[in-house]
Amino acid sequence: MDHVIAALSGVFFTAAIYLLLSRALIRMLLGMVLLGNAVNLLILVAGRLGRIVPPIALDGARAPLAEAANPLPQALILTAIVIGFAMFAFLLVLAYRAYQSLEADDTDRMRITEPRGGPQPPMSY
Repeated sequence: MDHVIAALSGVFFTAAIYLLLSRALIRMLLGMVLLGNAVNLLILVAGRLGRIVPPIALDGARAPLAEAANPLPQALILTAIVIGFAMFAFLLVLAYRAYQSLEADDTDRMRITEPRGGPQPPMSY
């Protein structure tokens, strides 16, 4: 099971990098979301998968059982999901605003500070 999830995480990483190298803003945003999910899967696999005992201490016990699940990866993933969703919403609003003002979602057409055919900036100092 761990190998399948790790392979799925690798597929997510590959697709995310492919989408991030695109020129379209929406593809870049989808790449960011996919990258966040790939990292979450990687953290989940690092915390061990399987049918293990929930981390709950029984009555009278001072600690959970030795084979109890580690709750830290789940807590990290939950935090990462919340932060990732907030970042996606913020980037989506920025992309929409850039599309409204520049009427383009292609990064090559969004070059208003360095228009094509204009003077080139100095390449060395």
